[in-house]
Amino acid sequence: MILGIGQFRPSLSPSGLKGNFLETSNFMSVFKVWRGDVGRLVGLSEAAQLTLVSAAVANVSSAAGANLVWLEYGLNEIRRRSKGITFVLPLSISHYSLRETSCKGSSSRELGNHDDGDDPIVSLHVMCPYTVDCTQQLKYCRLVLQARTQGFPKAKGQAEISQHTYCTIANQLLLGVGTGIATDLKYVISSSYNPREDNTLFTSVEGENRKSCRIGQGVSKSTVPFGSPAPVGPPPAGAQQFSQNSFQNGSGTPGQQPHRFQGPLSPSNTGPSYPPYSHQSQAAFPNTAPASSTAQLADQLNSMQINSYANYGPQMAASQLSYPGAFPGGPAQLSGPPQKKLDPDSIPSPIQVIENDKAARGGQVYATNTRGQVPPLVTTNCMIQDQGHASPRYVRCTTYCFPVTADMAKQARIPLAAVIQPFAAVPPNETPLYLVNHGESGPIRCNRCKAYMCPFMQFIEGGRRYQCGFCNCINDVPPFFFQHLDHMGRRIDHYERPELSLGSYEYVATSDYCRDKKPPNPPAFIFMIDVSYRNIKSGLVKLICDELKTLLDKLPREEQEESSAIRVGFVAYNKVLHFFNVKSSLAQPQMMVVTDVAEVFVPLLDGFLVDFEESRSVVTNLLDQIPELFADTNESETIFAPVIQAGMEALKTLFQPQGNYEALAKDCVANGCCVNLFLFPNQYVDVASMGIVTMYTGGTLYKYNNFQLDADSPQFLSDLRKDIQKKMGFDATMRVRTSTGFRATDFFGAIYMNNTTDVEMAAVDCDKAVTVEFKHDDKLNEDTGALIQCAVLYTSMSGQRRIRIHNLGLNCSSQLADVYRTCETDALINFFAKSAFKAILSQPLKTVRDILMNQTAHMLACYKKNCASPAAVSQLILPDTMKVLPVYMNCLLKSCVLASRPEIPTDERAFHRQLVMAMGVADTQLFFYPLLLPIHSLDLKSDAVPAAVRCSEERLSEEGAFLLANGLSMFVWLGASVSPELIQRLFNVPSFAHVSTEATSLPNLDNPFSKKLKHILEQIQSQKPHTMKLMVVKQREQPEMLFRQFLVEDKNIYGGASYVDFLVCIHREISQLLS
Repeated sequence: MILGIGQFRPSLSPSGLKGNFLETSNFMSVFKVWRGDVGRLVGLSEAAQLTLVSAAVANVSSAAGANLVWLEYGLNEIRRRSKGITFVLPLSISHYSLRETSCKGSSSRELGNHDDGDDPIVSLHVMCPYTVDCTQQLKYCRLVLQARTQGFPKAKGQAEISQHTYCTIANQLLLGVGTGIATDLKYVISSSYNPREDNTLFTSVEGENRKSCRIGQGVSKSTVPFGSPAPVGPPPAGAQQFSQNSFQNGSGTPGQQPHRFQGPLSPSNTGPSYPPYSHQSQAAFPNTAPASSTAQLADQLNSMQINSYANYGPQMAASQLSYPGAFPGGPAQLSGPPQKKLDPDSIPSPIQVIENDKAARGGQVYATNTRGQVPPLVTTNCMIQDQGHASPRYVRCTTYCFPVTADMAKQARIPLAAVIQPFAAVPPNETPLYLVNHGESGPIRCNRCKAYMCPFMQFIEGGRRYQCGFCNCINDVPPFFFQHLDHMGRRIDHYERPELSLGSYEYVATSDYCRDKKPPNPPAFIFMIDVSYRNIKSGLVKLICDELKTLLDKLPREEQEESSAIRVGFVAYNKVLHFFNVKSSLAQPQMMVVTDVAEVFVPLLDGFLVDFEESRSVVTNLLDQIPELFADTNESETIFAPVIQAGMEALKTLFQPQGNYEALAKDCVANGCCVNLFLFPNQYVDVASMGIVTMYTGGTLYKYNNFQLDADSPQFLSDLRKDIQKKMGFDATMRVRTSTGFRATDFFGAIYMNNTTDVEMAAVDCDKAVTVEFKHDDKLNEDTGALIQCAVLYTSMSGQRRIRIHNLGLNCSSQLADVYRTCETDALINFFAKSAFKAILSQPLKTVRDILMNQTAHMLACYKKNCASPAAVSQLILPDTMKVLPVYMNCLLKSCVLASRPEIPTDERAFHRQLVMAMGVADTQLFFYPLLLPIHSLDLKSDAVPAAVRCSEERLSEEGAFLLANGLSMFVWLGASVSPELIQRLFNVPSFAHVSTEATSLPNLDNPFSKKLKHILEQIQSQKPHTMKLMVVKQREQPEMLFRQFLVEDKNIYGGASYVDFLVCIHREISQLLS
C-alpha cells in the first residue's frame, strides 16, 4: 500500500482499519533488503521476491514531516498473497525487514497460504543502521510496528479511509520511527483511533527498563527525515517528566568565574534543514524550514525528550542515542510552564576558545622556563623560546599536573599521556636544535637509569658529582666535563652548554650507537614505479617521470650542507621487476629484469644507488625513456610484496624471504627500510594489509581514488614534492624515560615495538607523532614533580648517527582541581583517537565507543563532585580547560573509523585510521573539528584572516561563501544567493549558475580578492602534511551532501549525534553517576 503525506492518492487506499494491533511473536517469513543489494531476499517465495525486488528506493523529501514519497510494493501481488496492509516507511535507512505473523496458533505459513480464519500481521522492522558493526554483525536494534488488518478492498465503491486519518497516522508513524531508538519497543495501536480526539496514537507496552539515553554506535543513516518536528501531545504514561535545568560551564575552583547558562539543554531532533536559507530546495534535497535557525532550535529544545536510564555498570550497557521525537513510552516530553528559549551560542564554542587563546597569547613569546606551565593552544601562533623545557611543538601533554597517587588518577580517569613529535618543523624565527659533540667519550649518561645529561641533573660536591633527576643516583662527573659551581650551586658554564640549559638538543653518537659498531651508510631513496597497462595509458607514469626530473634537485639535506647526501635508485614493475643501472660512467641506463618474484634478488648493487648530481645525465635519460619503454605493454597484473622486498634487498646485505605483510614490515624495520606508498585504486586494494608496511616502518600512505590525470595530478604532485623534501631521520629508535613514581606503559603511532620500551621506526619525519601513556607505579613527589625525557637515536640525512633529546618537567599535586586546571583538550582528543583506533583491531566497535563515552562522563563527573562549587544535580558543570571536550569527543565518535555505517568502504576506514595514528596534536585538532572561514568577509585592507565560525549549518548563509578544510579535504561552499560580484572576483564568471563544480583549484585572477584568498589557501596547505584537494560546492546541489558531513556540530545525515544531543547525553550520564 502506498501511504502518502502531502501527496495523497485515494485510489491506492484500503477500505479501512479494523480491530486492534496486538503484540505477537510468531514470525513466518523474513526478508532483508540491503541498500544497494535489493536482491538479497530470504524466506519469501519467488513471486514475492519478484514483487519486492521491483520496488524503488524511497526518495525522502520533507519539511516538518511532509512531502514523503512512499515505496510502491506492487499492490495486486501483496493483496492476493498476504491479505494485509503493509506500512512502508521510506526513510533513509540501510535495512528493511518484512515479517508476517499469525495471531492464531504457532504454526508457520508462507505468505498467501493462511486459512480464511487467520488474520495475518505484516510488520515492518526499521533496522537502525548504526548498530551494524564493521567487524561483526551485531544484534539488530529494531523498532517494530505491528499491524493487524482486515484486508484490501475487493470491489469498487467500498468506503475509503479519510485523507485526514491517513495523514495523521502516517505523520505519527514517521515521528515514531524517526528517532533512532535502538531498543525492541513494541506498541499497541487502537483501530478506534480518532485523530481529532486523541493525539497519542502509540502507547508503550514495555517496561521502563527498556529505555535508555545512550550515544549511538557510530555515525549512520538517520531515520529522522530533515525537518521532522517533535511529537505533539502529552507524554505517555510512565514517562519521565524533565523539568527546567540550568547548565554551567567553567571552572569551579576558587578565583575563577564559571560561565553559567540557563535553560533546558536537550537533544535536537532535526538534522540540517537549511535554517538560514529558507528558499525552495531542489527536489533531491529536503524542503527548507520557514523558521529562523535560533527559534527553530529553541523550539526543538523546549520539546525535548530525555530517556531514563536502566542500570549503569562499569561500561555503558549500549551505545544508542535516543533522539527527540521518539516513540511515546520511551522519552518524556517537557511539561510545565513555557521554557526559556536556549540560545545555541550559550553552549561552549570551540571557535570562541580558540579565538580567546589567540587574543591572550597570540604573537607573544612563550618561554619554557617554568615546570608544568600550560602552553598556548596549537591553533595560536606564537614564538617559542626554549629555556629548559621542550617546546610544545615537540611535546604536548594531556595534563601538565599529574595526580600524586594512582588512586587519584583512577578517580579522575584523565589519561596521563604525552604526544611527542620529535622532528617537528620549527619556524624560521625560532632557534634550531643545537648539536653537542663530546667526541669519542660520547654523551654523558646516568649510570643507573641511562638518562642523558639534561637540565634536571643536580650538581653537588663542588661540581665533581651530579644527582640524576630521574632515579636520584649519584654519578661522577667525567674530567673533561667538570666545571665549578657558582654561589647558587649552578655550574658557571650553565648557559654555555645546551644540555644544561635547554629542553631540546642533539648529541653526536659514537660508534657504540651504530649497528655492529660501524658507521651507517648514507640514506637512499628508491623510486619504485608501477608501469602496468592502466598507469601507462592514463599518463600517470609520464607524469611521475617528468616531475622527478626537477624534484631530484630538491632532495632534503642538512642546513649546513651544500648538497644532499641521499642516493637514489629506480625500479619499474608490473608482474616482474625491472632494475636500472644509472652509474655516472654510463652513456645510457641499463635495465635488468628479475622474473622470479618468489625469491627476489637485486641483480646489481654497483650503479643502482647513485648520487644524483654525479649521475644527472643518465638519470634524466632514464626518466625520459621509461614511459616509452613500456608504452606498448599489455600487462595489467602487478605485484606488491616482492617490490618492497627488492628495495629492502638493495639496502641490506642479507635477505630473508617473507610470508606476509606483517613479517615483511618487521624485516623492513630491522633493516632500516621505510616504505611510503602512493596508491591510485579504482577498486578494493586491501589498504588494511598493505598499510601495515608503511605503518610499522614509519612511512606515509597516500591514496587517490579513481585518479584522473587532469583533476588529481596537482594534488599528487604536491604530495610527492612534500614527501621527498621532508626533513627526517632514518633507522630510528625512541625510548621514553621518566622519574620515579610513574612510567611509560603504552605507545600509539606509526611505529613498531619489539619489546615494551623501545619504539622502532625505520624513518621518522617532521609530521609523525607518537602518543605515550603513563601509569603510576608509586607515589609522586609534589616538590620534584614528574620528569620526562624522550631520546631518539637516528641517522641524519647526512649519514651521521645522532641522539635527539627532549626533556619536559610536569607538576604533581594532591588536589584534583590542579590536575583539571592544566588539562589540554586537543592533546586529550589525540590520545583518545589513537587509543580507540588501536583498540578496534582487538575489540568490538561498540565496546570501544562505550569506553570513550564512559570515560568522558567519568572525567566530568569527577570534576563536578570534587572540584566544582556545590550545585544542583540539574546543572552541567564543565572545567574551563575541558569545556569543549564534549564537542570534540562527539566529532571523534562520528569519524568514519568509529562509525558503523556499512556503506563506508573498508579501504577508506583503514586509510583514515592509519593517518590519524601518526598525527600530532595540531593535525588531529583540525581533522576532527574542521576550519570554516566566511570568505565573503575578507577584509582586503587588512592582512588578517576572517574569524572562523562554528562547524554548523546554522552558520552558513545563502548570501555567503565559505571555505572548509580538515587537513585531508577542502571545500569552497557557495550560497545560492551569493553576490555576482564575489563570483566574478573568485571564478571570473558572471553568476552563480555559471560556476563549474568540476574545478579542483581556483583560477589565478588579477584582483585583490582572488589573490588574498589564494594566499590563505596556500597558507593552510603549507601547514599540513597532505595536500587537500579542493572541491567547489554549490548550495542544494548533490555534492553538498559530502560537504555537510564536515559540519560536525550538526546531526549527521547517517545518524551521528549533534553537539546538543551529545551534550545532553553526557549530562544525563554524569547525573546518573553522581546519583
